[in-house]
Amino acid sequence: MRTDLSYLETMTEGDKGLIRELIGIFSTQVKEYSMLMNKYLGEQNWGELGKMAHKAKSTVAIMGMKKLSEKLKQLEVLAGKEEKTDSYADIVDHFTRECQEAVTELKFYE
Repeated sequence: MRTDLSYLETMTEGDKGLIRELIGIFSTQVKEYSMLMNKYLGEQNWGELGKMAHKAKSTVAIMGMKKLSEKLKQLEVLAGKEEKTDSYADIVDHFTRECQEAVTELKFYE
């Protein structure tokens, strides 16, 4: 499992309808974030890439994707300093793959 919905289940008091709604928002957001991160990566726009990593970090954290959230925090910090730019593509690719798998996994939430 890529996700851990225990935080959402606690915060929503087990409201499955609300959790499904939040999953839908997550699915939409991560697709947009992935597209924008790849765009900023291609443009070498490190400032915007860092901002997008910051936004995506909390989105994946809510879905219990702690390791991915930590990677995004790393990208946010590195991009803010424009350090280790050769590592950004791997992090963005990892984000995209993990989120695609999470979205597929969450389709089966009941």
